[in-house]
Amino acid sequence: MTSFVFVTGNANKLKEVKAILAAGTSGIEVTSQSVDVPEVQGSTQEVAIAKCSAAAEKLGAACVTEDTALCFEALGGLPGPYIKDFLGKLGHDGLNTLLSGFPTTRATALCTFAYSPGPSQTPILFEGQTEGNIVPPRGPTNFGWDPIFEPLEGEGLTYAEMDGAKKNAISHRYRALEKLRVYLADQAKSA
Repeated sequence: MTSFVFVTGNANKLKEVKAILAAGTSGIEVTSQSVDVPEVQGSTQEVAIAKCSAAAEKLGAACVTEDTALCFEALGGLPGPYIKDFLGKLGHDGLNTLLSGFPTTRATALCTFAYSPGPSQTPILFEGQTEGNIVPPRGPTNFGWDPIFEPLEGEGLTYAEMDGAKKNAISHRYRALEKLRVYLADQAKSA
């Protein structure tokens, strides 16, 4: 049995992570804890490494952090890792307005899980992507930018309009978490 602390205060993220791992019968035990870590600026990879390193030092244990980016093609990848701030300031409609006048609404949902086996150990990154488009908000508005992201594989539905199982089967979070699950399973076999 492998275990780690998932560093999050977001109940929706924790629920998705547990559901995805349970579906894979992974033998991975996940607990969660909210840890206050510095918000650094940089690429998605730089942000993930800094956040996970700080969390591992504070917890003194193996941990996983997750960072999500929403990268608009028309804006050269922005808002990227700053999507939470953009969403907080502009809302769903404002994010749509950012793309007014551009020839594309294409976007990439990017999830980066960083795993640290413990303090003073360099985190390992696992990334997953889902391609889609930014659309006017549809569906429940209780989970970030899900109402405005329509994945190409989503049969015309936004993430918010999908049930949890459907979203989890194609999401950027699933794809990154599956890579982490495989890595941890391989590590457990080697031990």
